[in-house]
Amino acid sequence: MSTRREFVEGTASGVAGIAFVGCSLAAAATPAQAQTRRREVVVNGRRVKTVDVHAHCAVPEAMALMGRQVQPQALLMSRPVDRIRAMDEQGIDVEALSINPYWYKVDRDVARELIRIQNEKLAEACAATPDRFVAFASVALQHPDLAAEQLEEGVKKYGLRGAGIGGSVNGEDVSDPKFHPFWAKAEQLGVLVFMHPQADGAAADLRGRFKGSGGLDNTIGNPLETTIALSHLIFEGTLDRFPGLKICAAHGGGYLPSYADRSDAICTTFPDRCTRPLAKKPTEYLRQLYFDSLVFTPEALRHLVAVTGPGQIVMGTDYPYPWTKTSVDHILGTPGLSDADRAVMLGETAARLLGIKG
Repeated sequence: MSTRREFVEGTASGVAGIAFVGCSLAAAATPAQAQTRRREVVVNGRRVKTVDVHAHCAVPEAMALMGRQVQPQALLMSRPVDRIRAMDEQGIDVEALSINPYWYKVDRDVARELIRIQNEKLAEACAATPDRFVAFASVALQHPDLAAEQLEEGVKKYGLRGAGIGGSVNGEDVSDPKFHPFWAKAEQLGVLVFMHPQADGAAADLRGRFKGSGGLDNTIGNPLETTIALSHLIFEGTLDRFPGLKICAAHGGGYLPSYADRSDAICTTFPDRCTRPLAKKPTEYLRQLYFDSLVFTPEALRHLVAVTGPGQIVMGTDYPYPWTKTSVDHILGTPGLSDADRAVMLGETAARLLGIKG
């Protein structure tokens, strides 16, 4: 196996094999230099490097292994120059790229090749513009031992900064003991695991209830998937077994932080239903997890800070899905935050977790 240095030195200057997409769609990309003047974010007179931990992309060559095709009609931006221009306009210095899992049903051989292609292309994209992009490795979590190998290879060979995973795997919760080899490897490497919900998770389980207006499979289904996943990681003792895990949940952690006290109350009101002894109260685990800031309003962000602490929140945009173009201003404009709070949420915590220098 080649080393990370050998891989980077052999990387092509272009990133033609990667496409920037919203949640699960892809398009071709070509390298270019953005012309927009970069907005520099300043907090109390000090320049802050901003980091977006929640930015999607896809690799068409990998998708082709599953017979999937790029869908350009659904794209928001198709070239790196467009993405960098948007970053510059919004005041985002670095994006952490991730690919939403769509490969959890494939066999081991296909999964191995698909992930190899994706992680190589992610590394190429980051190497082409290293001051603007880092990436999370893809892993085949349906094969937990292979996922652990892929994570280690992604970090040590390709220079990727962690792993992107779904909230469940083919109906199985990520707290299941079968996934312990992956969690053990993530803890050993000390890297961040970014968890993003999938359409075939809770949304698929409740498809009949989500019919009708409102896009409820996304509106409710996505946050619900994350809420269930985090709750299982807490109540099944996964976070006790692997206390060094660094997990970041998309969309502000779903509904869990908004109604976290009920998780404490269930164990005091109906103690027989909390069948596994925990090292601390359920709500206390929220202060060892990380959450992105995509919660839409100043009051929602204020509450998230109150529940988890400002050091547990990192900026997320869901780019290029058009939920927000004001993630920086959301953090800057939320009342009650100190300058130090704003700086850690805008980028200092994410930079530390992802090994971003400068």
